[in-house]
Amino acid sequence: MTLASTMATTPIVLDITKKADVIGSFTWNNPNYKFTTGVSSQNVTYTLQVDVAGNNFKNPQEKVVVSDLSTSVTVGELNTLLLSRGLDFGVAQNIEMRLRATLNGITAAPVYSNVLAFVVTPYLDVKFPVPTNLYITGSATPASWQCGCGEAENTSQKFTKVNAYTFELTLALSANNSYLFLPVYGSWSAKYGFTGGGNANNQLDDEFKPEGNDIKSPGEAGTYKITVDFKTGRFKLVKQ
Repeated sequence: MTLASTMATTPIVLDITKKADVIGSFTWNNPNYKFTTGVSSQNVTYTLQVDVAGNNFKNPQEKVVVSDLSTSVTVGELNTLLLSRGLDFGVAQNIEMRLRATLNGITAAPVYSNVLAFVVTPYLDVKFPVPTNLYITGSATPASWQCGCGEAENTSQKFTKVNAYTFELTLALSANNSYLFLPVYGSWSAKYGFTGGGNANNQLDDEFKPEGNDIKSPGEAGTYKITVDFKTGRFKLVKQ
């Protein structure tokens, strides 16, 4: 079984703005499983496998194709496969791809194609662009609302960036009051809030968006660990 591809053999840098574009097409021939009775007429399931070069496909990420003899892979699909494999974004990765063929409903050894090699740089896949800093403000917080009038930075309400897309902060919150997230302290030029109506959110776990509405704090006052995830576009609160 021979696998061919239109993907570039020169280093590829994936672009988040083109995630829906096709990065390459893959074609192959039917392996024609043969038994003592002749060539099998059973349906064949094909799986495109991706792994780190030199790993012998011990931990592949896969795209199932079922019975077709071709498939296309988008920028977003390839990026997801690479990140799911645990590869770092923003770093050129040496990867290998191959095709695995199996017979449906019959116990038979898989057939594998030739291996294709590529160099690909994945991107950080997030729902919203990640700010450098993040703060919380609002009537639910100890410092209440920021006035936007040049007050000194209150670092006790500044989140810690724990990875490339997640912020965390442990803070005392009053019950059933409002808050928002700001990327720049004391500035209302940008904000993150609830995706729905003001104070209509699930108080412990819900979605946020740029220029969203006020978020309602939990019904019980206390100290909460607040996690804001720009990859999923969700915030979560856990009482400490």
